[in-house]
Amino acid sequence: MEKAASLIGSLFGSTAQAQHPVQQSHQSSSTPSRLRWDRQWLVVNAKGRAYTQRVEPKLALVQVELPNEAFEEGWEPKEDSYFVIRAPGMDVLKVSLGRTCEVVDGISCWEWSGSALDEGLEASEWFSRYIGKPSRLVRFNAASETRAVDPTYGRGYKTMFSDEYPFMMLSQGSLDALNEQLQEPLPINRFRPNILVDGCKPFSEDLWTELIINKMTFHGVKLCSRCKVPTINQDNGIVGSEPTETLMKFRSDKVLRPNNGKLQGKVYFGQNLVCKESLTGGKGKVIRVGDPVFVVKQVPSPADAAA
Repeated sequence: MEKAASLIGSLFGSTAQAQHPVQQSHQSSSTPSRLRWDRQWLVVNAKGRAYTQRVEPKLALVQVELPNEAFEEGWEPKEDSYFVIRAPGMDVLKVSLGRTCEVVDGISCWEWSGSALDEGLEASEWFSRYIGKPSRLVRFNAASETRAVDPTYGRGYKTMFSDEYPFMMLSQGSLDALNEQLQEPLPINRFRPNILVDGCKPFSEDLWTELIINKMTFHGVKLCSRCKVPTINQDNGIVGSEPTETLMKFRSDKVLRPNNGKLQGKVYFGQNLVCKESLTGGKGKVIRVGDPVFVVKQVPSPADAAA
């Protein structure tokens, strides 16, 4: 087992699935199945279906801020604990972290459907005004619902409102290597990792199938295929052609995995992870900037990785 990198940041999840990250923290209280607070909330339409930046790019401009103490180990919300949501042209929205929410049925996110916790009329009116369509803000109902990871890659593991997996790791080296080929360098928020590491060669994370951070064991289960969202400027909501156009030249399945079955024109950037302790009932820990990342197992090349 060797130290391969160091944790340099955790970019936490978003109020609406696939919208702007909450904030970067020097530490995160982690459960075995996810980073705490990560991808718990979702903005849905009148039919309960998830909104994403793919169809509502202005969600990129929504900024969410949690209390600083929310990232401390063992912290629990009080009656006066809120997270704050901001967007251009909108008043500040404060959403209670301690209130009891009404359970609503018929919520769907990708392949999953079930009940969720409605964050109330004020939040609904706020997002309806901002998006210009009837909307609601809901929270994952962990007391009664589960959402399974694709069993092909992570049988038995669970997530909440993420695209597919509870953790996605990217290295600073990979971002730097991409930016060297772009006319205009991109910030990390285009790619929305919730674990960011440094100190390794570009694209090393492609190969990692088992790694340890603060005594928690993570498995790299699938290269992360990228959708439209990285082409959306997170500062203005404008959609462009990059970085997909450049990634296609050196990070496509045609380049990385030419002999691995049917080519689908996908591009890969980052590694999806699950945490072993979530299957064994182990307790989560706090992961901090500076924590070493130890690689236990890896494959020889991206062509040998699951994708």
